[in-house]
Amino acid sequence: MDNSITRSLPHPPAEVQQLILVTGAARCGKSEWAETLATKSNKAVTYIATATIDPTDAEWQERIVRHQQRRPATWETRSAVEDLAMTIHQAQASDCLLVDSLGTWVANLLDRSAAQWDNLTQELLGELPTSLATIILVAEETGWGVVPAYPSGRLFRDRLGMLTRQIGSIASTVYLVTGGHVLNLSQLGTKLS
Repeated sequence: MDNSITRSLPHPPAEVQQLILVTGAARCGKSEWAETLATKSNKAVTYIATATIDPTDAEWQERIVRHQQRRPATWETRSAVEDLAMTIHQAQASDCLLVDSLGTWVANLLDRSAAQWDNLTQELLGELPTSLATIILVAEETGWGVVPAYPSGRLFRDRLGMLTRQIGSIASTVYLVTGGHVLNLSQLGTKLS
């Protein structure tokens, strides 16, 4: 394992695992970097797709196909449109889960009440540090521009921003992909308390 991306969690499980967050803007290469990390894990990789498939949206279908073509044929693909915590719970120490993406997962659940959303995120945040699998999560950065003019846009931005921050606080490594470069924020930055 690459020691530059391996650090202990605050309360590590019995076996060492990695929890990696890859974040960045649209079309910046987040998914490609996450796929590179998954390949280097030397574990059985399961790609966790959070997107719903809409057969009437040709452009969305093309995006999905491009992602599929980039991935090795040996990788398993599972769907976790809603119950991401349970999917992670079922993973073994020999697994590497690549979750792409948190933004899509948040969008799938925008209709949930604040209480339901809190329960879902607490389940996920409780599962992540206890899993023995290597887990790589891809998250879109939002909120670097204007405040959305409509309530659902603000809700999406706030939920994804907070979830990304919460996962970043427990991740062993956090990467920012921007401008064609990968920055290891865990080495360059200071973690907020």
